[in-house]
Formats: sequence, C-alpha cells, structure tokens
Amino acid sequence: MILASSSASSGGSVMSMVILLVIMILLMYFMMIRPQRKEQQRMNAMLSALEVGDAVVTTGGFYGIVIDISDDDVIVEFGNNKNCRIPMRKEAIAQVEKPEQAAAAKEDAARDAKESRKDAKKEAKSTKDESKPFFKK
Repeated sequence: MILASSSASSGGSVMSMVILLVIMILLMYFMMIRPQRKEQQRMNAMLSALEVGDAVVTTGGFYGIVIDISDDDVIVEFGNNKNCRIPMRKEAIAQVEKPEQAAAAKEDAARDAKESRKDAKKEAKSTKDESKPFFKK
C-alpha cells in the first residue's frame, strides 16, 4: 500500500514539472521569439519596398537619400554635398521615409504650428480681457 501511494505522488510531481516546462517554453515564445520575428518581417518588407529617392536613416543615425539600389547594397547621398555618396548594405538602414510621407509630415507640422499660434493669440486675448476689472469705480 505504501509503495503504491509514493509512486503515484512522484508521477504527479513529474507531470506537474512537465506542464510547468511547457508553460515556460510557450511564455518564452510569445514574449521573445514571436515579436522578434514580426520585427524582422517588418524590416524585410521595408527594405524590399525601398526605392530611389527615398529618405533613409542609417543605423548610425545618418540621414540621406537613396540614389542607387542593387541586390544587397544601396548608395546613399548624405547632406547637401552631392559628392558625399557612400555605398552601404541594405541592413544598415533603420528607417525609410517616402517623399510623399515627408511632404505630408511637413504639411501636418505647418498646420499644427498655425493652430498653436491661433490658440496662443486666443489665450493672450482672453488673459487680456481677464485683467480688466469687472466693475467701474
């Protein structure tokens, strides 16, 4: 009798250890491996959509314009100097901004600045009105 109960309890602890191990592996997959794969797919899609004329930011933080694309490499022009053209691997590109996106972002920034100026004028006018006394002497 005693032998049967001890073997059953050890079998139960082994089973709980296996379940715990499976849960840990699933947790690691959903917390580490899956997000990394999604990011890699996003980067591959971004680099495959890369075109001549796109503004890019390199992993080193340099801003430039793509002027030529080959299979694994791109030639990027940096700054206003037209002679500063550097060939680099596609993997060295961290961000890509299409010219249409850049124009839309500039328009949005200009519209936001104009609205903030209007709000500042309105606020200045309201504080000016508040400084007047409510009654006359």
